[in-house]
Amino acid sequence: MSTPLRLSTVILPVRRWHEGGRRSWERAEDLGFHAAYSYDHLSWRSFRDTTWFGAIPTLTAAATVTERLRLGTLVTSPNFRHPVTLAKELITLDDISGGRLTLGIGAGGSGFDATALGREAWTPRERADRFAEFVPLLDRLLTEDAVTHRGTHYSADEARNIPGCVQRPRLPFAVAATGPRGMRLAAEYGQAWVTTGDPRLSEAGTPRQSRDAIRDQIERLGKACADLGRDPDTLDKVLLTGFTPDKNDPLRSVDAFVDFAGRHAELGITEIVVHEPVPGTVFAADESVYERIATEALPRLG
Repeated sequence: MSTPLRLSTVILPVRRWHEGGRRSWERAEDLGFHAAYSYDHLSWRSFRDTTWFGAIPTLTAAATVTERLRLGTLVTSPNFRHPVTLAKELITLDDISGGRLTLGIGAGGSGFDATALGREAWTPRERADRFAEFVPLLDRLLTEDAVTHRGTHYSADEARNIPGCVQRPRLPFAVAATGPRGMRLAAEYGQAWVTTGDPRLSEAGTPRQSRDAIRDQIERLGKACADLGRDPDTLDKVLLTGFTPDKNDPLRSVDAFVDFAGRHAELGITEIVVHEPVPGTVFAADESVYERIATEALPRLG
């Protein structure tokens, strides 16, 4: 039996809480989205010199004004996080939200987060090495009362995390990955896998090429699961839109979105995430179409 497609949204932390920020999260719940995520960055690309708030405090506030909506990061990375302090914040947020938190997590990139702490950006290999240590340690911190770890990049000394997560054995991980090491982490520790498509195709590729690349990614994820003896159908497959060659085209109409979502569901995608429109930015879109997609698209997809 195929997994029903879910529809979620990303709410960028670009509005003051009392000047539209709160309403964005309330609206996401009112519209019936499965989950609402926020980017976990210190700043991001074209938003670097504009308003940008912290993800964890924003999600904590969102947890207090919603009841059903799942909440999460999309994604957190080791760029400016440490597993010990992050685990404490996540356990707290999972408690405040009543067990509605998902941690989207990835290896990070070479953007502003990589140098904001005054160090040189890590190489791709260094990011992969750190990620490979970060995820297993975070898994332990969220499932064990006390953790001691001496690693190459991260250490913990009798780190206490009592009472643990509301969700058991811990809150779910949605692991963003395209390479073999990341795929293995997703297969071993993830409850979901996240893709934005193939970044090499974002500007010069075609929608068909992008879908072919995502199909290949899902096949490689399946191989990583098989190597660990895991059924790949037990892993949700999440597509964060806005970075495939289609960009925001799926948000131009309900019909366009239904076509886009249907083609990706056929590949095995189980959750599609669209950005809440932000006027005057790369995520500009018609608010009314966004709302209609939330309420009308899934019934048409069956």
